[in-house]
Amino acid sequence: MDKLWSILPAVYVWVVAYKGGFDPRLVIMAVLATVWGARLTFNFALKGAYKLKFWTGEEDYRWPWLRKRKEFQPRWKWVVFNFLFISIYQNLLVLLTTLPALAAMESECPLGWLDIVAAVLMAGAIAYEAIADVQQWRFQSTKWGMIKSGKKLEELPSPYNRGFNTSGLWRVSRHPNYLGEQTIWVAFYIFSIAAGAGILNWSICGAVLLILLFLGSSTLGEYISKSKYPEYSNYIKTVSRFFPGKPYRG
Repeated sequence: MDKLWSILPAVYVWVVAYKGGFDPRLVIMAVLATVWGARLTFNFALKGAYKLKFWTGEEDYRWPWLRKRKEFQPRWKWVVFNFLFISIYQNLLVLLTTLPALAAMESECPLGWLDIVAAVLMAGAIAYEAIADVQQWRFQSTKWGMIKSGKKLEELPSPYNRGFNTSGLWRVSRHPNYLGEQTIWVAFYIFSIAAGAGILNWSICGAVLLILLFLGSSTLGEYISKSKYPEYSNYIKTVSRFFPGKPYRG
């Protein structure tokens, strides 16, 4: 599912755009979804996720950690979780995030100022997330390069000896990439409002569920980070989870 997460939304939205006669609003939505997907796919590919043997490759670091937990022992418990949550629920969630395109398909409202707001917000969030990913990639690549050369984490120069990134966007937000991701799909939902579906319409469910997923995902990620890096608890106390705030001075 991790390999498909960044690909399926663009496919779904282009199908809707085709069914909608390539309405300008739908084409804009499809192009933005494609740009989002290309960025995320490239970022995931850098981590070694995609292989010719598609069932191999690197996976999200949280899955191996969860598999080792006693809550998922014996193995059949993990199999059930994998099937119900990862394979079924997350596939459904990806589909739900693209529902604003379906809500906009039958619209007779011409493009307007709210479409511009949605497009600029979504494009800006994609750029923001891309910057966060580049900063994280550079930090982790440098850190692991020194560790693979034989140095221990505590022997690395600052700030790499902390183990986690506290520079750039990560200095003022613990999860700038997650903030970007949530903003992207909220902006995508705004297109349905611009299409005349109403401020609160049925296609909002995907964005809401995605926000809840990232709340849980960030909580789990921070639990793991606290167990690995002593300074991470102080980082949590001083830096906002999502929205940029007070800079880290640890």
